[in-house]
Amino acid sequence: MTAPSHQVALVTGANRGIGRAIAAGLAAQGVVVAVGARSPSAAEAVAAEIGGNAFGIRLDVTDAVGAHAAVDAVVERTGRLDIVVNNAGGHYDSGVAPTDVSDADALDAIEVNLLGAWRVCRAAVPHMLRQGRGRIVNVSSRSGSFASTWSDAPAYGVSKAALNMMTFQLAQQLTDTGVLVNACCPGWVRTDMGGLDADKSPEEGADTPIWLALLPDDGPTGGFFGEREPLPW
Repeated sequence: MTAPSHQVALVTGANRGIGRAIAAGLAAQGVVVAVGARSPSAAEAVAAEIGGNAFGIRLDVTDAVGAHAAVDAVVERTGRLDIVVNNAGGHYDSGVAPTDVSDADALDAIEVNLLGAWRVCRAAVPHMLRQGRGRIVNVSSRSGSFASTWSDAPAYGVSKAALNMMTFQLAQQLTDTGVLVNACCPGWVRTDMGGLDADKSPEEGADTPIWLALLPDDGPTGGFFGEREPLPW
């Protein structure tokens, strides 16, 4: 199915860092962007900055009811939802040994990094299926790859590995529906979580998520990518 002339995207955690850069990059491509953030004022501020008919929407991915309501509100306002970028995440427990991770810390990481994306996907997929087309991008990390040496953040890594598996399973479910589902690692990016020593700007980190969000209909699905290239699970 041909992409509509005016696509609509929802980007979670879009008030700063990589999420903001993804939202701005999509808006620059003519996409109408719903800037999702826990703070409505922060979301609206970013929407005003990036322009392109962007608008802010309150979205806390840890609130199942609220996440579903936010997705429905985007569709009610725009009439469709073509792209979801699940960027909201956190709880990078760097330097912690696996045996020192508490239940609370593990559950916090899973709550945001896995269940947050899962909730938004559950709400978004029915709309995409009705349209016969959609793109879902889950912002993950090499910390969640079994082939990676990035293993110093156990709760974070486990939650991202689970996000990768959810991505793969959802892609399998949606085979031949027109909905493509992929995960990606933006790399080490200069954000509040990544720190100032990181080697990529937020705009550089946003490149692969934006590429996946705008894939053609014959693009890949069920993959894990970094710098527009496949990464090992």
